[in-house]
Amino acid sequence: MALRVACHCSRALNMGLLLLLLCALAPPIFAAPARAGSKAPVSVGQFWHVSDLHLDPTYHLTDDHTKVCASSKGVNASNPGPFGDFLCDSPYQLILSAFQFMKDSGQQVSFMIWTGDSPPHVPVKELSTEIVISIIGNMSSTIRSFFPDLQVFPALGNHDYWPQDQLPVSANEIYNAVANFWKPWLTDEAVSTLKKGGFYTQIFQTSITSQPLRIISLNTNLYYSPNSVTLNMTDPANQFEWLENTLEKSLQNKEKVYVIAHVPIGYLPFVRNATAMRECYNERLVKIFRKYSNVIAGQFFGHTHRDSIMILLDEKEKPITSLFVAPAVTPVKSPLQTDSNNPGVRLYQYDPLSYNLLDLWQFYLNLTEANMKNESNWKVEYSMTKAYGIEDLKPESLYEMVKQFTAQGSKIFQKYYSHFIVNYDKSIVCDEYCKISQLCAIQYLAHSLYSDCIRHEAQDK
Repeated sequence: MALRVACHCSRALNMGLLLLLLCALAPPIFAAPARAGSKAPVSVGQFWHVSDLHLDPTYHLTDDHTKVCASSKGVNASNPGPFGDFLCDSPYQLILSAFQFMKDSGQQVSFMIWTGDSPPHVPVKELSTEIVISIIGNMSSTIRSFFPDLQVFPALGNHDYWPQDQLPVSANEIYNAVANFWKPWLTDEAVSTLKKGGFYTQIFQTSITSQPLRIISLNTNLYYSPNSVTLNMTDPANQFEWLENTLEKSLQNKEKVYVIAHVPIGYLPFVRNATAMRECYNERLVKIFRKYSNVIAGQFFGHTHRDSIMILLDEKEKPITSLFVAPAVTPVKSPLQTDSNNPGVRLYQYDPLSYNLLDLWQFYLNLTEANMKNESNWKVEYSMTKAYGIEDLKPESLYEMVKQFTAQGSKIFQKYYSHFIVNYDKSIVCDEYCKISQLCAIQYLAHSLYSDCIRHEAQDK
C-alpha cells in the first residue's frame, strides 16, 4: 500500500517465533456469514477479486494495547477484537472469515484474481526473505484450502519481497518460491516468466465462447517510486517490451485481455500530483494501454487499500478503458490518518461472450460491529450499477457516472466517497479540495491532462 509513514519499532520480532506462528495458524471457529444473495444467471460470468491481505501473525488480544500487533509499531491499538483493529494488519481470523464468506456465498465464479501484498506493514528489520516466503506460502495454501478447484490468477505486491518495495529485475529466491506456490494455478510458460521477472500471462480456458480471455499479470512494483533497484532503468526486466508483444499477439489472435497488477497506473486520488509509480513509467503504460484499448476489456489493481475507479481517455478525451482499484482486506491505517477502510472483497460480473464488465458487487465487514458481536457478518455494501444508476461498467457508462459527480454538492459523489473508504465513517466529508483531487485522478491518468485538470479546477474555485 501507499502508506509511507516513517515509523520505528524498538523491538525486533523473533524470527523463529514468527515462523512457528505461521506454521501453527489454524482456522478458528466463527459464525458463518450471511449468504451473498441470489446466484447470477448462466448468461453472466463472475469472478472474485481480493487484495492486500497483509497477514500479521503476531496479532493477539492482550491488555497491553501496544503489544496487540507488530504492525501498530508500538502504538496503542484503538479497539482490538477477534477480527482485528484499525491500527493493525489482518489477524488470520479476519482473512479466514473473508474466504469463508466467499465460499459460503453460493456464487458461481469462473476464477479469482488476487492482487498481492501478503506480509504485514512492519519495519524492514522485523522481516526476512524466509518470513516473506512463509507468509505468501501460507496465504496461497489458505486460498487453495477454501477453493481447491478454482482457477486463481495472482499478482505480486510491493510487500511480497524483502526488503519491501525493492523487487528485482531478474530471478531470485522469492520469485522462485512464489512461482512454486502458484504452480497449481499456472501454466509452465507462466511459471517460467514469473520466476524471471515476477510477471506472466495465461489464457483463461472456457468452453462458453471461442474468443479467448487472456490474463496479463504485471509486476508494476518494478515501476513503484520507492524501488531503488530500478532507478534510471528504461525497461526494467524488459516488461514493457514483453507487454507490447503480448498485447500485439492478443490483437492478432482476436483475444480479449484483463490486466491485473498491484500498484495502479495513474494519479493517487488522496494526494495531488503524485503517481504511485514513477511518472516516466506511468506515461509509458498510458501510451501502451491507449494503443491496445480495443483489446483490453478491464484493468484491476490493489495497493491503495481504497475503493476507486479510473477511466482511461484517449488523446481526444474519449473514454476507452475501465480501471478498478479494489479495497483491502486489511483495515490498517497509520495513527496520522483520519480515515481507514473496513475489510472488503469484491465480485465482478461480466459478459462471457465479450468479457465486457457488467457490474461489481462490493462486500464488506463492519469491523467494529464484528468485534463487538464476535461474529463476522459480511454484507453487500453496494452494486455499482444500482448505486449509480448506470447500465454496465463499460468506460462510456463510468464516464457518464463521473459527470454526475462534478455537480456542486453532488450526493452521488458523497456516496462514492463513502464507498472509497468502505463505509469506515459516514461522517467524514470529502471537501472541495479533496473532491478535485478525486475527480482529476479518476479521469486523467497522463501527466498533461491531469495537470490541466488540477489547474483548471483550482482556478474555478
